[in-house]
Amino acid sequence: MVSTDTYAPSREDFAALLDESYGQNEAFEGSVVKGLVVAIEKDVAVIDLGLKTEGRVALKEFQGPGRQGTLAVGDEVEVYLERIENALGEAVISRDKARREESWVKLERAFEKQEKVEGIIFNQVKGGFTVDLDGAVAFLPRSQVDIRPIRDVTPLMQTPQPFQILKMDRRRGNIVVSRRTVLEESRAEQRNEIVANLAEAQVIDGVVKNITDYGAFVDLGGIDGLLHVTDVAWRRVNHPTEVLAIGQTVRVKIIKVNHETHRISLGMKQLLEDPWQGVEAKYPASARFQGRVTNITDYGAFVELEPGIEGLIHVSEMSWTKKNVHPGKIVATSQEVEVQVLEVDPVKRRISLGLKQTLVNPWQAFAAKYPPGSEVEGEVKNKTEFGLFLGLDGDVDGMVHLSDLDWNKPGEQIIEEFKKGDAVKAKVLDVDIEKERISLGIKQLGPDPFAEKPQGEAGAKPREEDAAGIKKGAVVTCEVLAVKDGGLDVKIAGTDFTAYIKRTELARDRAAQRAERFAVGEKVDARVTVFDRRARKVSVSIKALEVAEEKQAIAQYGSADSGASLGDILGAALKAREDTPNKGAKGTADELE
Repeated sequence: MVSTDTYAPSREDFAALLDESYGQNEAFEGSVVKGLVVAIEKDVAVIDLGLKTEGRVALKEFQGPGRQGTLAVGDEVEVYLERIENALGEAVISRDKARREESWVKLERAFEKQEKVEGIIFNQVKGGFTVDLDGAVAFLPRSQVDIRPIRDVTPLMQTPQPFQILKMDRRRGNIVVSRRTVLEESRAEQRNEIVANLAEAQVIDGVVKNITDYGAFVDLGGIDGLLHVTDVAWRRVNHPTEVLAIGQTVRVKIIKVNHETHRISLGMKQLLEDPWQGVEAKYPASARFQGRVTNITDYGAFVELEPGIEGLIHVSEMSWTKKNVHPGKIVATSQEVEVQVLEVDPVKRRISLGLKQTLVNPWQAFAAKYPPGSEVEGEVKNKTEFGLFLGLDGDVDGMVHLSDLDWNKPGEQIIEEFKKGDAVKAKVLDVDIEKERISLGIKQLGPDPFAEKPQGEAGAKPREEDAAGIKKGAVVTCEVLAVKDGGLDVKIAGTDFTAYIKRTELARDRAAQRAERFAVGEKVDARVTVFDRRARKVSVSIKALEVAEEKQAIAQYGSADSGASLGDILGAALKAREDTPNKGAKGTADELE
């Protein structure tokens, strides 16, 4: 007999309880649940989820990068429940999906907080690598692997290491991570710590990491400092590789530290004694020393007097005579030369040197050998608008000014008679050693026709006359040099004087004023109308002579009551000239006066 207090569910109540149980179980689908490993069969694990059915998971899902994958009966695991029952009556579960779901939750949380995550590089793909972030697969671009590009990433694979999530999209299942960002942060922290412990004037050891044209980068134990090429040694270093090599350990002194930018300037020469100390005493002005040419530029050459001490020979101090010549044509690199100290500036660390000062000054040598008044011979080197340049002994040049080419003819006309290469004689007029100028004259080789002879000199004439007795009013014999439309070019016989007789001065009568009635080489008498020494001018006139002779004839042979005609008088005068042919021009001039 059954007690009436005991409850026995009806068929309807049992059905309701069964539906409630199935409904609760269906609620687990699509989520991660815990299960118990009840058996391991070949390559699968049988897992009891506490439901009416069991599920199976391949053992390989429990393996992966960084996981050993050992699984035993009785282990509790988390799996993803896709369906409670499939066609075989088993639950459909997955360990990979469970891990992925769990990982995404953690990654999203880390991404929001900008926290680092741990992952393992396990494969290489186009443009980068794949990283396992505890079940979730992320993409690591090649540019984000390291601070500097690396060729071989094999040592980094299959090794857990931190990453920074740059971007993630759960809907598309995309995650992009960076290892470089983590390294830069770590490096920045390390640099801050190292820089904080560095101070100017501190001496430290470092390793040469990289070499450039302007210097070398030295690793100071996690931070690089720049050793500029000018701070490698006191002597000239054209390229750092002359002294340094990559991997070399060097001892350096910290010159400057910028704690904000982390820039560190280093020096090696600062650990050595400064050779410029007391340089003025070691290299006084005007002293001569031997040196080695270290560098040649367009403006001069640098000469090393001792290691760390260099001086500059400016191009203007290289040669006495070679002007506008590149220094490389005078000296060569590594050549030993003797130089003279011109100036020392210890503040600017500059020494001015001279090369030509150690050689004989050719201008002094020329002045000693050829004082003013000496005759020299040289080759025409150049013609300019103001004169002629001659090459002389000692590789110096002398100039003949246009005004010193000829006594009578203009220089612009005479200079056209000279050609380059012609050998020309000249007289030294002046030598200016400081200005390096030699003045020459060609006309000075002969006497100045306008010069006055000093009184008392043998054969001296009155001061208004020249050596030939030329003066205003004198009658002279002229030789025709050229016949022109407007007159005649003539030379006064016995002198170097030339003159020009205009057509109107060729005769007293207008009908006879024709130049063509004269011939080149013909000799004619004329009267000097102008003789000006200052203006260096001589003018002669045939017409003036005829007029003067007419006046003399009238005065000598005619009078107011003689009754003789002008023709008779002139005829008598001309006959008298013919009867006295040896009287000469001087006598005639006296008679005319």
